[in-house]
Amino acid sequence: MSELSTAVDGPVATGPAPGSAALRAALDAAGRVLGEERVVRPAGDAEQTRLLGPNTSLFRSRRVAAVLRPATAGQVGEIVELFSREPDSGSLHAISTGRNWGLGSREPAEDGAVVLDLGGLDRVRALDLDAGWAVVEPGVTQGRLSRLLAHTSRMANVTVSAAATSIVGNALDRGVGLRGQRTEDLAGLEVVLPGGETVRVGWWPGAGRTAPVYPHGLGPSALPLFVQSNLGVVTAAVIRLPARPEALRVTRLGFPAPALAEVTDTVRRWVAQGLTRGVPRIYDPAAGASYGGAEGEWAVHLPVDGTTESVAALTGILTAEARRSGLFTEISATDGADPARPHHEVTRLVERAYAGDPDITDTLFRAKMGVGADKVDSEAGFLFFLPLLPFTGEAVAHADRLLREAAETTGVRLSATLHLLGPDLIDCVVAMKFPHEDDAAARAHRALDLLYASFADAGFAPYRLDVDHAGQRDALAVDAAAVALTRRLKAVLDPNNAIAAGRYR
Repeated sequence: MSELSTAVDGPVATGPAPGSAALRAALDAAGRVLGEERVVRPAGDAEQTRLLGPNTSLFRSRRVAAVLRPATAGQVGEIVELFSREPDSGSLHAISTGRNWGLGSREPAEDGAVVLDLGGLDRVRALDLDAGWAVVEPGVTQGRLSRLLAHTSRMANVTVSAAATSIVGNALDRGVGLRGQRTEDLAGLEVVLPGGETVRVGWWPGAGRTAPVYPHGLGPSALPLFVQSNLGVVTAAVIRLPARPEALRVTRLGFPAPALAEVTDTVRRWVAQGLTRGVPRIYDPAAGASYGGAEGEWAVHLPVDGTTESVAALTGILTAEARRSGLFTEISATDGADPARPHHEVTRLVERAYAGDPDITDTLFRAKMGVGADKVDSEAGFLFFLPLLPFTGEAVAHADRLLREAAETTGVRLSATLHLLGPDLIDCVVAMKFPHEDDAAARAHRALDLLYASFADAGFAPYRLDVDHAGQRDALAVDAAAVALTRRLKAVLDPNNAIAAGRYR
């Protein structure tokens, strides 16, 4: 870990000090279940903050009692049962592939946890192209599932992150893909409860079962309880697979900053009237640079898919509407199809991603991050802030002012991408890149703190938290009684705290 990590301390989390007799007994038993080669223990007190390696955000490295690496879902059940026996056995912090970049990577929210690394659970257990679902384990990456679906009638809802990121992990943290929110992809979950019992909630395939995929079932649905949750450990998920479109094209628009509010309201009308599908995106100049945007200008990507005829018609309507508005300095719907266009390769990769094919070579990811996926945590400096905005020009302009104020106060370069999740909601993805030198990390963390405060004051709450801002759940709760209800459920299901408090505790 870089020495800088000690200079960017967040709140010091409290947790049980490693080394209790009950914890040692649980780890010894875990070694018998998994094999000692799958149990990583710190050699001494100094090693407790080094077991997980660096994290790209330079959040304070938590003390970790051990890392456990099960190979099967059955082993997960045995491990959870071991840590459920006594209050002093320790608590399990589950990760998938550990690439939760910008929010903590592999780090638990509190000290003293035992990290349960589920990356070895990497099977695609079942796949039904006719019904449109796959059963995948936490270690299955979006790149792997997409390769399995290549040249089929179905596709995965991929993100613009690296191909080696987990589908299940991102969905459980309410990540957003290019086809929509990934929570909407979850049809069923296999969950190990405290005590070791395995249950399947939502919809699950069975031998001879012909019922259509319907995650809600009868009566109260338990599926949402395990999203952003420490009520159980998810060992597999049924992921819905959208139909692959026959044709797809992305219309690219550019516009100057003063037109931001008016453009936002114009694009909102197009989204509301069904002229674009999937998740259209608006980029500020810093974010748009990676996608070939003109210097100093904002950019818009409007995906259209369907039959060849419908794509041609809707693309023509969009470009005609854009020209009539007089708001845009660039209007193009041919970059991906025309190799002569200056941004042909970038647009082709974007169109492929909207069609369910992630950039397996991580070309765009490397352009944005400056390094490959295997070096993000060790070489890149990166933070995320993820608020939700109303889809109005006024709200977007207000958010842009708050971002510029934070940048001016701290000297940190921010970039913002707006994911348009229907006609009323925007997921605002704010990225902060910083070098591992001087006081850059401290200034980036200062900017992050300012954004949490200023956006909360404006009523723009985050929908995902990083490890140093877990307390924001209480501060931003619509109803404190609702938060208390989930904690009562935790006390009933997990009285010995076998599963660690997380970022949404």
